[in-house]
Amino acid sequence: MAEPAAAGAEPAGVKSARRTVELLETFAEQDAWLSLSDLHARTGFPRSSLHGLLRTLYEAGWLEADPGTARYRLGVRALICGTAYLDRDPAIPFATQALESIRERTGFTAHYARRNGTEVVYLETRESRHSTHLVSRVGRTLPAHATALGKALLSELTQDEIAALFPGELPGLTPRTITSLDALFAECEATRRRGFAWEVEEGTPGVRCVAAVVPYRIPGTDAMSCSLPVGQVSDEEARQVGELLAEAAAELGQQLRRAGIR
Repeated sequence: MAEPAAAGAEPAGVKSARRTVELLETFAEQDAWLSLSDLHARTGFPRSSLHGLLRTLYEAGWLEADPGTARYRLGVRALICGTAYLDRDPAIPFATQALESIRERTGFTAHYARRNGTEVVYLETRESRHSTHLVSRVGRTLPAHATALGKALLSELTQDEIAALFPGELPGLTPRTITSLDALFAECEATRRRGFAWEVEEGTPGVRCVAAVVPYRIPGTDAMSCSLPVGQVSDEEARQVGELLAEAAAELGQQLRRAGIR
C-alpha cells in the first residue's frame, strides 16, 4: 500500500494534470507557434517537466510540431474535444435556430455565448449575409466586462458576486472599455432596467453590440447578441434590435425549459 502524502504535499499526479491543463490553456491563448523557452517564460514550469509534457501531448495528438524550429501549437485533438462539447450540449440546436431567425430578421451577425468566470465563450455564430468576416468566433473568449454578452450575464449577479469575480482592475480592450467596478455596476443596473445590454466599441473598434440573457437557468449562463457596424446603425436602430433580441431570447428560454433543458 502506498504511504499517505505528507501534510501540505501535492500528489505528483495532480500536479502533472494541473500543469497539462495550464499548458494547453497557454497554447489556446496564443496565435503563434511556441517553443520550450517561450512556454518556460509564460508558465514558469521547469524545462525538464515541459519537455516531457510536450512530448506526451504531441504523441497524443493534442499538439503539432514545426520540425524546422522545434516549436508547437495546438493539434487536431483539441478541436475534436471542443466540438464534442458542442455536440453534446442540448441547448445548441435550439440556439442555432434562434440565431438564424435573428440574422434573417435583422440582417446582422448573431452570436450565442456562455459565461465562464470573467469571460464569455462563443458557442455559435451566424454571420451576416453581407459580412466579410470569414473566421468563426466559436470557441473564442472575450472579457465579460467589455462585451454586451458579458454585461447581460453579469447583470444576473449581485454586486457582491460581481466584485468577487473582478478583485482587481478591469483591463481595457479599447479606449472605450469600462475599467472601473463602479462603472460596471452602473452598466449592469442599466441592463436590468432596459431588458438588454449594449456597448459601443468597448470590445472591438467600429462595432457596437446588443445582447440579452436566455432565461432558462438561474442565474442565467447563456446570452445572444447582435454585432452592428457603428457607422451604419443609429442609437434608435440599435435599441430596436436590442428589443427584438430580448424577445427572441425570452422565447428561446421558454423552448429550452419546455424541453426540460437546464
